[in-house]
Amino acid sequence: MNYIRITNENIDAEHICCAMSNKQSDGKKQWLRQRFEEGLVFFRSEERGKCFIEYIPAENAWVPITAEGYLFINCLWIAGSMKGHGYSNDLLEECLRDARAQGRKGLCILSSEKRKKEFLADPKYLSYKGFSVADTSEAGITLMYLPLEPAAQVPKFKDCAKHPKIDEGGFVLYYTDQCPFTYYWVPRVQEAAKEHGIPLKVIHITDKETAQNAPAPVTTYALFRDGKFVTQAIQSDKKFLALAGIQA
Repeated sequence: MNYIRITNENIDAEHICCAMSNKQSDGKKQWLRQRFEEGLVFFRSEERGKCFIEYIPAENAWVPITAEGYLFINCLWIAGSMKGHGYSNDLLEECLRDARAQGRKGLCILSSEKRKKEFLADPKYLSYKGFSVADTSEAGITLMYLPLEPAAQVPKFKDCAKHPKIDEGGFVLYYTDQCPFTYYWVPRVQEAAKEHGIPLKVIHITDKETAQNAPAPVTTYALFRDGKFVTQAIQSDKKFLALAGIQA
């Protein structure tokens, strides 16, 4: 398998594997353009399909963590027929090579306790590759890390991520443009909520500082209900209505 690094020089001509449509791709590409100067790397398979890794210096990551000197992996995704060929190993090795070249302390990534959860890395695979749990949020989401220095300080969640909660009632949704699926589903969930009279407040996070102090361990998509964290999984309109107790 050959791989391509997406940069400002080639992004207009290259596809973004995680996007489902041109409009979604445009939104994601705009977000990437703004992050490249902050050290973000988007490295994908030459073949079309969901096979890529996206990472950034942890100081610039859009998550509430303390992990100075690490690289933070936004997403490592192998899907469909591309699974089972060792491509995830290739992509992770590229990230490790880059981390060593930059003199980084190690890698960190969001995962989950026990079993894999949607839009989070597989804890079993990460453990197999040498990652350990650095910290755990009350939401059941873990911060895993792979140190490259024996004495490297262990990354951790900020308190706002470790104890996710808000003071507002009803549904409250935080999201960013990091994942193109939010471009498609957030407006549909808003419309469904409006149609059925469900209280829903949507907060679009558009800057790093806000993301790094958000009240949840995941900022790509974080849904709360009556102050409590519900899920990081991007909801379809039907799934959202089911959460609200309405049969669509």
